[in-house]
Amino acid sequence: MLYDKMVKTNETRDVDAFLSMIDEDFVMVSHQTQTERSKQEFAEMVRGMMSSDSLEVTDQRCVYENDDILVEHSFMSFPDGSKEAVLAVWTKRNDKFIKVETGATPIK
Repeated sequence: MLYDKMVKTNETRDVDAFLSMIDEDFVMVSHQTQTERSKQEFAEMVRGMMSSDSLEVTDQRCVYENDDILVEHSFMSFPDGSKEAVLAVWTKRNDKFIKVETGATPIK
């Protein structure tokens, strides 16, 4: 399953390994900002976040995973100082992520 591999890439900040799990047709949908990002835009965002010592992911857990979908929840502290509880639903195709939809709640 992809969850364990994703967690390992996040822990080691191996951006290239993480992005290798992303399909070329990937789309990120942010329900908080009502925006979509392509794989290229998502990759830029991930590279920026993972290169920062200020990014912190805690209490990350897999809610559910099968061959088609992965649902995860975590708490994230971002380089800009903001903190959020994040629910992400990753859609899979051919053992890669084709889409992620995120919902986030700001934490003070």
